[in-house]
Amino acid sequence: MNLIALSVAIVAGIGFLCALILSLASVFFAVPVDEKAEKIRECLPGANCGACGFSGCDGYAAALSKGETTNTALCVPGGNDASSAIAKITGGEAGSVRPMSAVVLCQGNFHNVEQKLEYDGVETCKMAAQLFGGPKSCSYGCIGFGDCVKACPYNAIFICDGVARINPDSCKACKTCVSVCPKGLIEMIPRDDVKTAVLCKNCDKGAQTRKQCKAGCIGCMKCVKTCEAGAVKVENNKASVDYDKCTGCGKCHEACPVKCIDLLKL
Repeated sequence: MNLIALSVAIVAGIGFLCALILSLASVFFAVPVDEKAEKIRECLPGANCGACGFSGCDGYAAALSKGETTNTALCVPGGNDASSAIAKITGGEAGSVRPMSAVVLCQGNFHNVEQKLEYDGVETCKMAAQLFGGPKSCSYGCIGFGDCVKACPYNAIFICDGVARINPDSCKACKTCVSVCPKGLIEMIPRDDVKTAVLCKNCDKGAQTRKQCKAGCIGCMKCVKTCEAGAVKVENNKASVDYDKCTGCGKCHEACPVKCIDLLKL
């Protein structure tokens, strides 16, 4: 046998041996496929936002398949369509998904606040917030560099006059923006009716707040006194609304002297 034929035989033998080893490995180390979980996964939108409380869509699908949860209505981005589709696979009852939308609780635009410093650094809200709370006079308000805009997988957020705003028609309530806002200004509000929201997170006393923002909550309690449903309360110098109690009557909006309470129809 000449040298070329011997070389070919050796290479072919090595290739055959490697193929045999890989074939055996694929059998012995194969991961069982959960077909039920895969079918459930196909019903989910794929946002992997974690709003369901699990590690993304795969985690939620696996939990449903294994019976770790029977709640088919945890995927807010998927809505009732996803809930119904999952129920058909699991054989359970389809839960009802309450429509929600994210809202930025701030009115700190360039008309209501002033710049307290010139920021010359990485233009992200997270970085700017570490320098005296950001460049605006209100250290509680929206910085406006758009961390939430970059994070939103549905292109539902935009910057208007220095403040983030959310298009409720595009928002899927995945909560991704909630987790990236360094000021905690974004909250989820039910879309099933007209609701009032306090568009301010300033916790300073009224006099100090007025110096920082023309539309900041001064904690005057007028909204609390006028709300017949008991949906408004003032804690830590700022008002907040219990959306489950709110009837959308608008009386707190009318009573607010600085108009930081707005009526929202999402």
